[in-house]
Amino acid sequence: QVKRKESGGGSVQSGGSLKLSCVSSGYTASDYCMGWFRQTLGQEREGVATIDKDGVTRYADSVKGRFTISQENAKNTLYLQMNSLKPEETGMYYCAAGSSALRGSWLFSRAAYAYWGQGTQVTVSS
Repeated sequence: QVKRKESGGGSVQSGGSLKLSCVSSGYTASDYCMGWFRQTLGQEREGVATIDKDGVTRYADSVKGRFTISQENAKNTLYLQMNSLKPEETGMYYCAAGSSALRGSWLFSRAAYAYWGQGTQVTVSS
């Protein structure tokens, strides 16, 4: 059975850091394009960071320089290190797996990712 489980969310103050984890089972995550998405209050779910099967990472402009996506293949685990967090980044964070053929703007399109975790809540207080 294909599963993804996120963890690592919590509450931090503005400027703080969190590291999210996503453990995959039932498939080899490194064979897919993996992404982190988030849904903040009143907003559509948006792509935050992606890593493809070649290890190439990409980031939304809003998080460049602050967030780092990485993957530990031996543990089939995806990570998102988040630094300098802002209150407006409060929301649910999801990991997702999509086709290794994803390119361009599809990399940050939630419609292109078929497999999703349940999400982990991140709360940033001012």
